[in-house]
Amino acid sequence: MRNMIPHKNLVVAVITTVNSIMNDGKLADLAIEKILKSNPKWGSKDRKFIAESTYTIVRYFRRYQEFVLMDSDSPNFIPALVWVYLISVGYDLPDWEENAPFRNKIKSYSDKVILGKSRSIQESIPEWLDSLGERELGEQWSGIISALNNEAEVYLRINSLRVSPEILVKELLSDGIESEICTDVPGCVRLKKRANVFRTDSFKKGLFEVQDINSQRVVPFLDIQPGMRVIDACAGAGGKTLHIASVMNNKGRVIALDTDKWKLDELQRRAKRNGISTIETRLIDSNKIVKRLEEGCDRLLLDVPCSGIGVLRRNPDAKWKLTPDKIKALEETQKKILESYSKMVKVGGKLVYATCSILPSENEKRIEEFLVQNSDTYELEEELKLLPSTTSGDGFYMARLVRKA
Repeated sequence: MRNMIPHKNLVVAVITTVNSIMNDGKLADLAIEKILKSNPKWGSKDRKFIAESTYTIVRYFRRYQEFVLMDSDSPNFIPALVWVYLISVGYDLPDWEENAPFRNKIKSYSDKVILGKSRSIQESIPEWLDSLGERELGEQWSGIISALNNEAEVYLRINSLRVSPEILVKELLSDGIESEICTDVPGCVRLKKRANVFRTDSFKKGLFEVQDINSQRVVPFLDIQPGMRVIDACAGAGGKTLHIASVMNNKGRVIALDTDKWKLDELQRRAKRNGISTIETRLIDSNKIVKRLEEGCDRLLLDVPCSGIGVLRRNPDAKWKLTPDKIKALEETQKKILESYSKMVKVGGKLVYATCSILPSENEKRIEEFLVQNSDTYELEEELKLLPSTTSGDGFYMARLVRKA
């Protein structure tokens, strides 16, 4: 693969995108989407080059940093780091004028060099996060953080109101996309190879949603039946809300709450595409919204804001944007949501607390603390922890509580 030189405009696109993610705080998926939209003439190979290069560089940012001989605040640091990656995958550093400032300030990447470094460098994570993971998860942490550096597989959740897994597999194949049914999670389909499924007729017809296999386990864990009144209190754009309505066969009532109106608007658009009519959205703009719903549901899903450490495969930029203070603030938010929103469940009803974190401080300890303070009203029925090191999906935690008084 030697004597290969990438197109300059593609390299510039990668440098621009990495810089916007690492220095300007932009979300990786949105930054990549923006740069790809800026030049619609790019073909599929060009788009793949930009997306894969950006995600890999962000994922292994700390590793590549070891081969750049300049301070990270230098204006040439990101371009130099991008070229460390490009050289590592077989490209030559061309004699471009803009490469002159760092031509002699980068070293060729070597796995042997990395193997002699600390775990935080090998696995490319901040030192504080490595220490936190080891403190909370012990010997499990090494396997977990290594697994979180693997590329995430693409899973689809069928819209059971419109299609079966068998039919969806055939529909996708007609679009040139190979997939297979996942036997351990009902309604889940895995792509054999990454593809842009959002352009397919199957997606436009509302036959599926893109959703990780472990994320698809949350709604069945809620133990719902058609005709129930269910509240998804941290609905976001509504992936799990749609799943709830689908499992309930579009019968009953699903109330989706969130603090961001644009997310609820997106949920309504998705519900229309899915052919779902039982979802009602309510914006949480005051405490009155929650108070009006006290003892108002059979089931409550609290998919609370969290660190997202369990989904670093999909969002590798998150590890560079997290801080200990942010995690502490999230823990306080989790406490407040659990204490306040739990009042919405009827006596005899059930609550599921869920996160895409794998830290006990956001999960088991949060539930233990809540049950100590609410021992007269709630009891734990079941909990489930899914680790990215032992499953094919993302890291998730869920606990199902029953309101007894």
